[in-house]
Amino acid sequence: MFTLSSVRRRILRTVFLFGFTALLGGMLLTPNLVNAQTDPGLGTASPFAILAGSTVTNTGPSVVIGNIGVSPGSSITGFPPGTLTGTTHANDAIAIQAQIDATAAYNRLASEPCTRDLTGQDLGAGATPPLPSLTSGVYCFTTSAQLIGALTLTGGGGFVFKIGSTLTTASGSSVLVADGASDCNVYWQVGSSATIGTSTSFAGNILALTSITLTTSASVTGRALAQTGAVTLDSNNAVGSSGCASRSALSLTKNDGGVTSARGSTIPYTLSFQNTGNVALANVILTDAIPADTTFNAGASTPGWNCSVNPCTFALGTLLPEASGSAIFAVTVISSTDASIIRNTASIASGATSATASDTTPVRLPAAAAPPSVPPQNSTAVPTVASSAPQAVGLPNTGGGAPQPTYWIGEPGR
Repeated sequence: MFTLSSVRRRILRTVFLFGFTALLGGMLLTPNLVNAQTDPGLGTASPFAILAGSTVTNTGPSVVIGNIGVSPGSSITGFPPGTLTGTTHANDAIAIQAQIDATAAYNRLASEPCTRDLTGQDLGAGATPPLPSLTSGVYCFTTSAQLIGALTLTGGGGFVFKIGSTLTTASGSSVLVADGASDCNVYWQVGSSATIGTSTSFAGNILALTSITLTTSASVTGRALAQTGAVTLDSNNAVGSSGCASRSALSLTKNDGGVTSARGSTIPYTLSFQNTGNVALANVILTDAIPADTTFNAGASTPGWNCSVNPCTFALGTLLPEASGSAIFAVTVISSTDASIIRNTASIASGATSATASDTTPVRLPAAAAPPSVPPQNSTAVPTVASSAPQAVGLPNTGGGAPQPTYWIGEPGR
C-alpha cells in the first residue's frame, strides 16, 4: 500500500531522472564554447582584409593581403597605386554576404561577458599607470580606449576588446603577440570608429560599427571591417595576414570504449567532433551507417538521430570555430549473427568540408558444442575388463614350524 509521501518520492525521483537524462543528452551535443572569444565566426568575411560600408579609399602604395569589399556602398579607389593579393568586391553578392557575416560576428563579440573592466585605463607601456601586457580574456571599455606605446598579448587562447565608443592609438604604438598568442585570435569590437595612428604596428581584427582610419605608415596584421562607414588607407605598410586566411576543417573520432561485444548486446559508439578551422560552418551533418549484423538502438543513442533510411543522420546546425561536442550512436548485435567483428564508419560534413572515422568491435561468439563420438567404420566394440588388486595366496604349513611367507601374484622379483 502506497502512502502519499512514498508516491511523492517516486514522482520526484522520476522527474529528477528524466530531467537528468535530458540534461545529459543536451550536454553531449552542446558545443564546447569555452574559447568562443578565440573567433566569433567571420564566415564569408574571413577572406577580406578590408571591408567597408560606404567606401574604401587609399592614398599611396598601401599593401593589402586579402580581399577588399564594400557594401551597401560601391566605391573602391586608390588601387593602384595600392596593391592587393586578393580581389575587389563592390556591393556584389559576395560583399553583401560578407557584410552580413561581419555584422553577425560584431554582435557575437558584443555579447561576450567581460572578464575584466578596463574603463578609464589606457593600454600600453606608455599609459599611466602602465599596462604593458595581458593574457587571454574579454576586456571591456564602457566608452573609449586608447593605446599608448607597446601592448603585449601573451599565451594561448583568444583576446576580445569590447569598446563602447572609439579606439585610437598614439603614433608609433604597437600591439605585439608572444608566447603562443596569435594575431588571428585578437578581436577589437569598436562601438563607433577606430583610428590607427601614424607608424603604429597593430595586431588583430578590427570590427567597427562605423569607420576605420589607418593613418600614414600604419600596419594591421589582421582585418579592418567597418559596417556602415568608410575604411581609409594612407601608404600603409601592410594590412591583412596570409596566416589568418579562411580555413575550413572538421575533425571526427569514433570510439566504442574498447569493448568486446556478444550476441544480443549493445555497442555504444561515441562520436566526438570539432570545427578545427577558423570560419563558422553551417548545416553540419553527422552520418553513421547501421553496420551489418546489428540493429539501431534508439534508446541507448543520443536523441536526434534520423534512421528512417540507412545511413542515419544527425543535424548539428552551425558550428563556430573551435566548437566541439559529441553524440552516442548505439547498435545492438543480432542474436543469431555469426560475425566475429562489427565494422563501422561515420562521417561529418558541411558542404565540401568533411571528415570520417572508423572503429571495429570484436564479437564473442558461443563456443561450438563437441561433436558426438562415432566409432570407425567396420570396428568391433571390445568390452571393458575391470582390473582387480593382486590376490594373496597362502601356502599350508606342513612342518609345524614358522609360518611360510605369503607371496603375491605379480609381485616384483617373485
